[in-house]
Parts: sequence; C-alpha cells; structure tokens
Amino acid sequence: MTTATSITIGNWKGLLGRGAAPRELECLLAIAGGASGKEAARTLGISEDGVKKRLIALGTKWGVTRRTALVAEAFKRGVISPAATALALLMAIHGMIGDDQAMRVRRGGSGGERKIETRVATRRAECALAVA
Repeated sequence: MTTATSITIGNWKGLLGRGAAPRELECLLAIAGGASGKEAARTLGISEDGVKKRLIALGTKWGVTRRTALVAEAFKRGVISPAATALALLMAIHGMIGDDQAMRVRRGGSGGERKIETRVATRRAECALAVA
C-alpha cells in the first residue's frame, strides 16, 4: 500500500522524503521484515538482482555496506516507523516470558540456520501483532 508520504509492507511502515527512493524503501522494508533477497524480490515483483541493486544504491547514499547497518541507519534517520519498534518490544517480552523455543538459535551447522531461526521468530511476532 503506497500513500503520498509512506509505504507499508506487512507490519512495517516506511516514510518517504527522508533520503530513500520509493523502490529502495520497499526493498528496505522487505529486508527489515526478515525476508531474504529472493523473498523480497518475489513480494515486490522484481528480480533478486533488482533488490540487491536498490539496497546497494541506498547504502551508498547513507554510507553503509551491510544490510543490518542499512536497517539500523533507517531507524536512526526515522525512515522506519515506530510500528517496527512495537514488533521488537513484543519479541523482547516474548523472550522474557521464558518461551525460548521462539527465539532459539541452533548451534553448529552453517550461518544460514541462524538467519532462518531469526526469520521464523520475526514471522511469529508479526502473526501475534496481527492477531492483537
């Protein structure tokens, strides 16, 4: 959903006019929501290379090279709305209740497992927000 001042993807809202082009912001929101480059491309109807190029372009504008740094910079610049903060708060509360299963990270194996577990935890929190 796109309006004149913001773009919303899932439970994430990004504000336009703060240094990111609309398509760059869409890619950033998809990545911030835990999607891989391939998943973001599928959601946005563009190629995976297109997602990478837009994230690189945004990173160049903001002076960052990693995706996590790009998301952090978006928070710092106020590009990602406080709705994302509510998701982080929900995840933190869920972790404090003692349900380690949702936030569990497997030891051993490749680093890909950790990314998958993080995505699973993010999706569970998004579903909980949608129900609330």
